[in-house]
Amino acid sequence: MGQEMSVSYQAVKSKVYKMIDALVEGTKTEAEVQDSMRRWWNMIHPSDRPVARKYLSMVLERSQAGLRAIAGGVPALKPFDIVLAPAAHAQEVPDSDSAKLPKLNPVTNRNVFSSTA
Repeated sequence: MGQEMSVSYQAVKSKVYKMIDALVEGTKTEAEVQDSMRRWWNMIHPSDRPVARKYLSMVLERSQAGLRAIAGGVPALKPFDIVLAPAAHAQEVPDSDSAKLPKLNPVTNRNVFSSTA
């Protein structure tokens, strides 16, 4: 196998947050982020994938909780659903080349915060 990626919790968290930042900043589309995550997943050695899956699930759950806390702290935001399975029922990420990771739903109203406060 070619280059292999680290599966430490910090490395997984860094990868996820970079992808979230790229979406928020508009430097990557959702499809580009999905493609990047698929390539990243394929570089993880198959024996390390259970640990990577565990860390990825933990990071996504904590990110989901963070989004809920932010949305709950801003009463002007309409509630939105985040579609991710909880850890005990987390979706398994297949070990195939066409693996799809759990998907975060985008926030549809991007002009919630105004600079004219």
